[in-house]
Amino acid sequence: MPLDRYVTLGRSGLRVSPLCLGTMTFGEEWGWGASIEDSRAILDAYEAAGGNFLDTANIYTKGHSETIIGDWLHAGDRGRRDRTVIATKFMGNLHRGDPNGGGAGRKAIVNACEHSLRRLRTDHIDLYWAHFHDRATPIEEMMRTLDDLVRSGKVRHVGLSDHPAWVCASAIEVARREGWEAPIALQIEYSLLQRTVEGELMPMARHYGLGVTPWSPLRAGILTGKYRRDARPAPGTTRVPEDSRFLTEATYDLIDELVAIADALGTTPARVALAWVQGRDGVSSTIIGARTLGQLEDNLGALEVTLAPEQVAALDAKSVPALPFPCEFLDGVRVAIQHGAVVNGQEADPWPLGPAGPHEVW
Repeated sequence: MPLDRYVTLGRSGLRVSPLCLGTMTFGEEWGWGASIEDSRAILDAYEAAGGNFLDTANIYTKGHSETIIGDWLHAGDRGRRDRTVIATKFMGNLHRGDPNGGGAGRKAIVNACEHSLRRLRTDHIDLYWAHFHDRATPIEEMMRTLDDLVRSGKVRHVGLSDHPAWVCASAIEVARREGWEAPIALQIEYSLLQRTVEGELMPMARHYGLGVTPWSPLRAGILTGKYRRDARPAPGTTRVPEDSRFLTEATYDLIDELVAIADALGTTPARVALAWVQGRDGVSSTIIGARTLGQLEDNLGALEVTLAPEQVAALDAKSVPALPFPCEFLDGVRVAIQHGAVVNGQEADPWPLGPAGPHEVW
């Protein structure tokens, strides 16, 4: 499936590419990342391949990521901005010591939006994400402010990034009750090494029809296959620390499985890992990041990978997450709910403690 086989994002009419280009790596202000020239080359290649969905944030490389995108938008033909879906985020604070420089308060959101519009050199944002959950601000204040921005024409759609499931549900219900603009999408970390979102966030997103856009689907490069038991990147060449909690025997077993599947399919472990994420129920567009053209090209190749059911099952088995209560409990009591019946394709054994027939029911 190439980049120009677009999908609608959640229950909206917004058409986006199945792989979204993440631009946190654009700019070198954080000590790593792509130069302006390399960033523009990556944008050009993504656009040429049919991609239309860019993800950034006001705080990425101290605002430079947005500026690079804004300059690129105006370096092409006049229709480039109209063809491109720009997603950016508010919440992060770029003004040291200013308590209203970040967060979800009305003052902070409006100010962040104005600055993002300036850096992006546009008069509207297609998808405006609440970057994190601000525990100090009422959800009603944030949702009303976002609704005002949509009604003003400065924002087209809104989404929630890195919020607990209960906060997302609250935000949606508040918006529906008040007739405000409701979120259409959810951005969360999701990969073979981060599956705890399957406990609450993914079921919530499917229930409300939110389009899920996973970030870090390769877990900072660990799932590309360059981390092996007997080989790792040279120190200082990666953002993954030597003592990373992800570099465990279980991870190496998972990487071995990724490599084996990649070899069988004639592709790369990174593409297999991306194909696994993109194939999860509820995922709309997976966010890929790239510091080089080579990384972008490898990631885009994931759209040509089709995993067999047994390959998906093998990866699932190597990455089983520990989910919070009551997830495991509810899996266990399915036999009591179904008592031998097949429901929505899910089989369940007869419940050992249940009646064997009507004659045993009091």
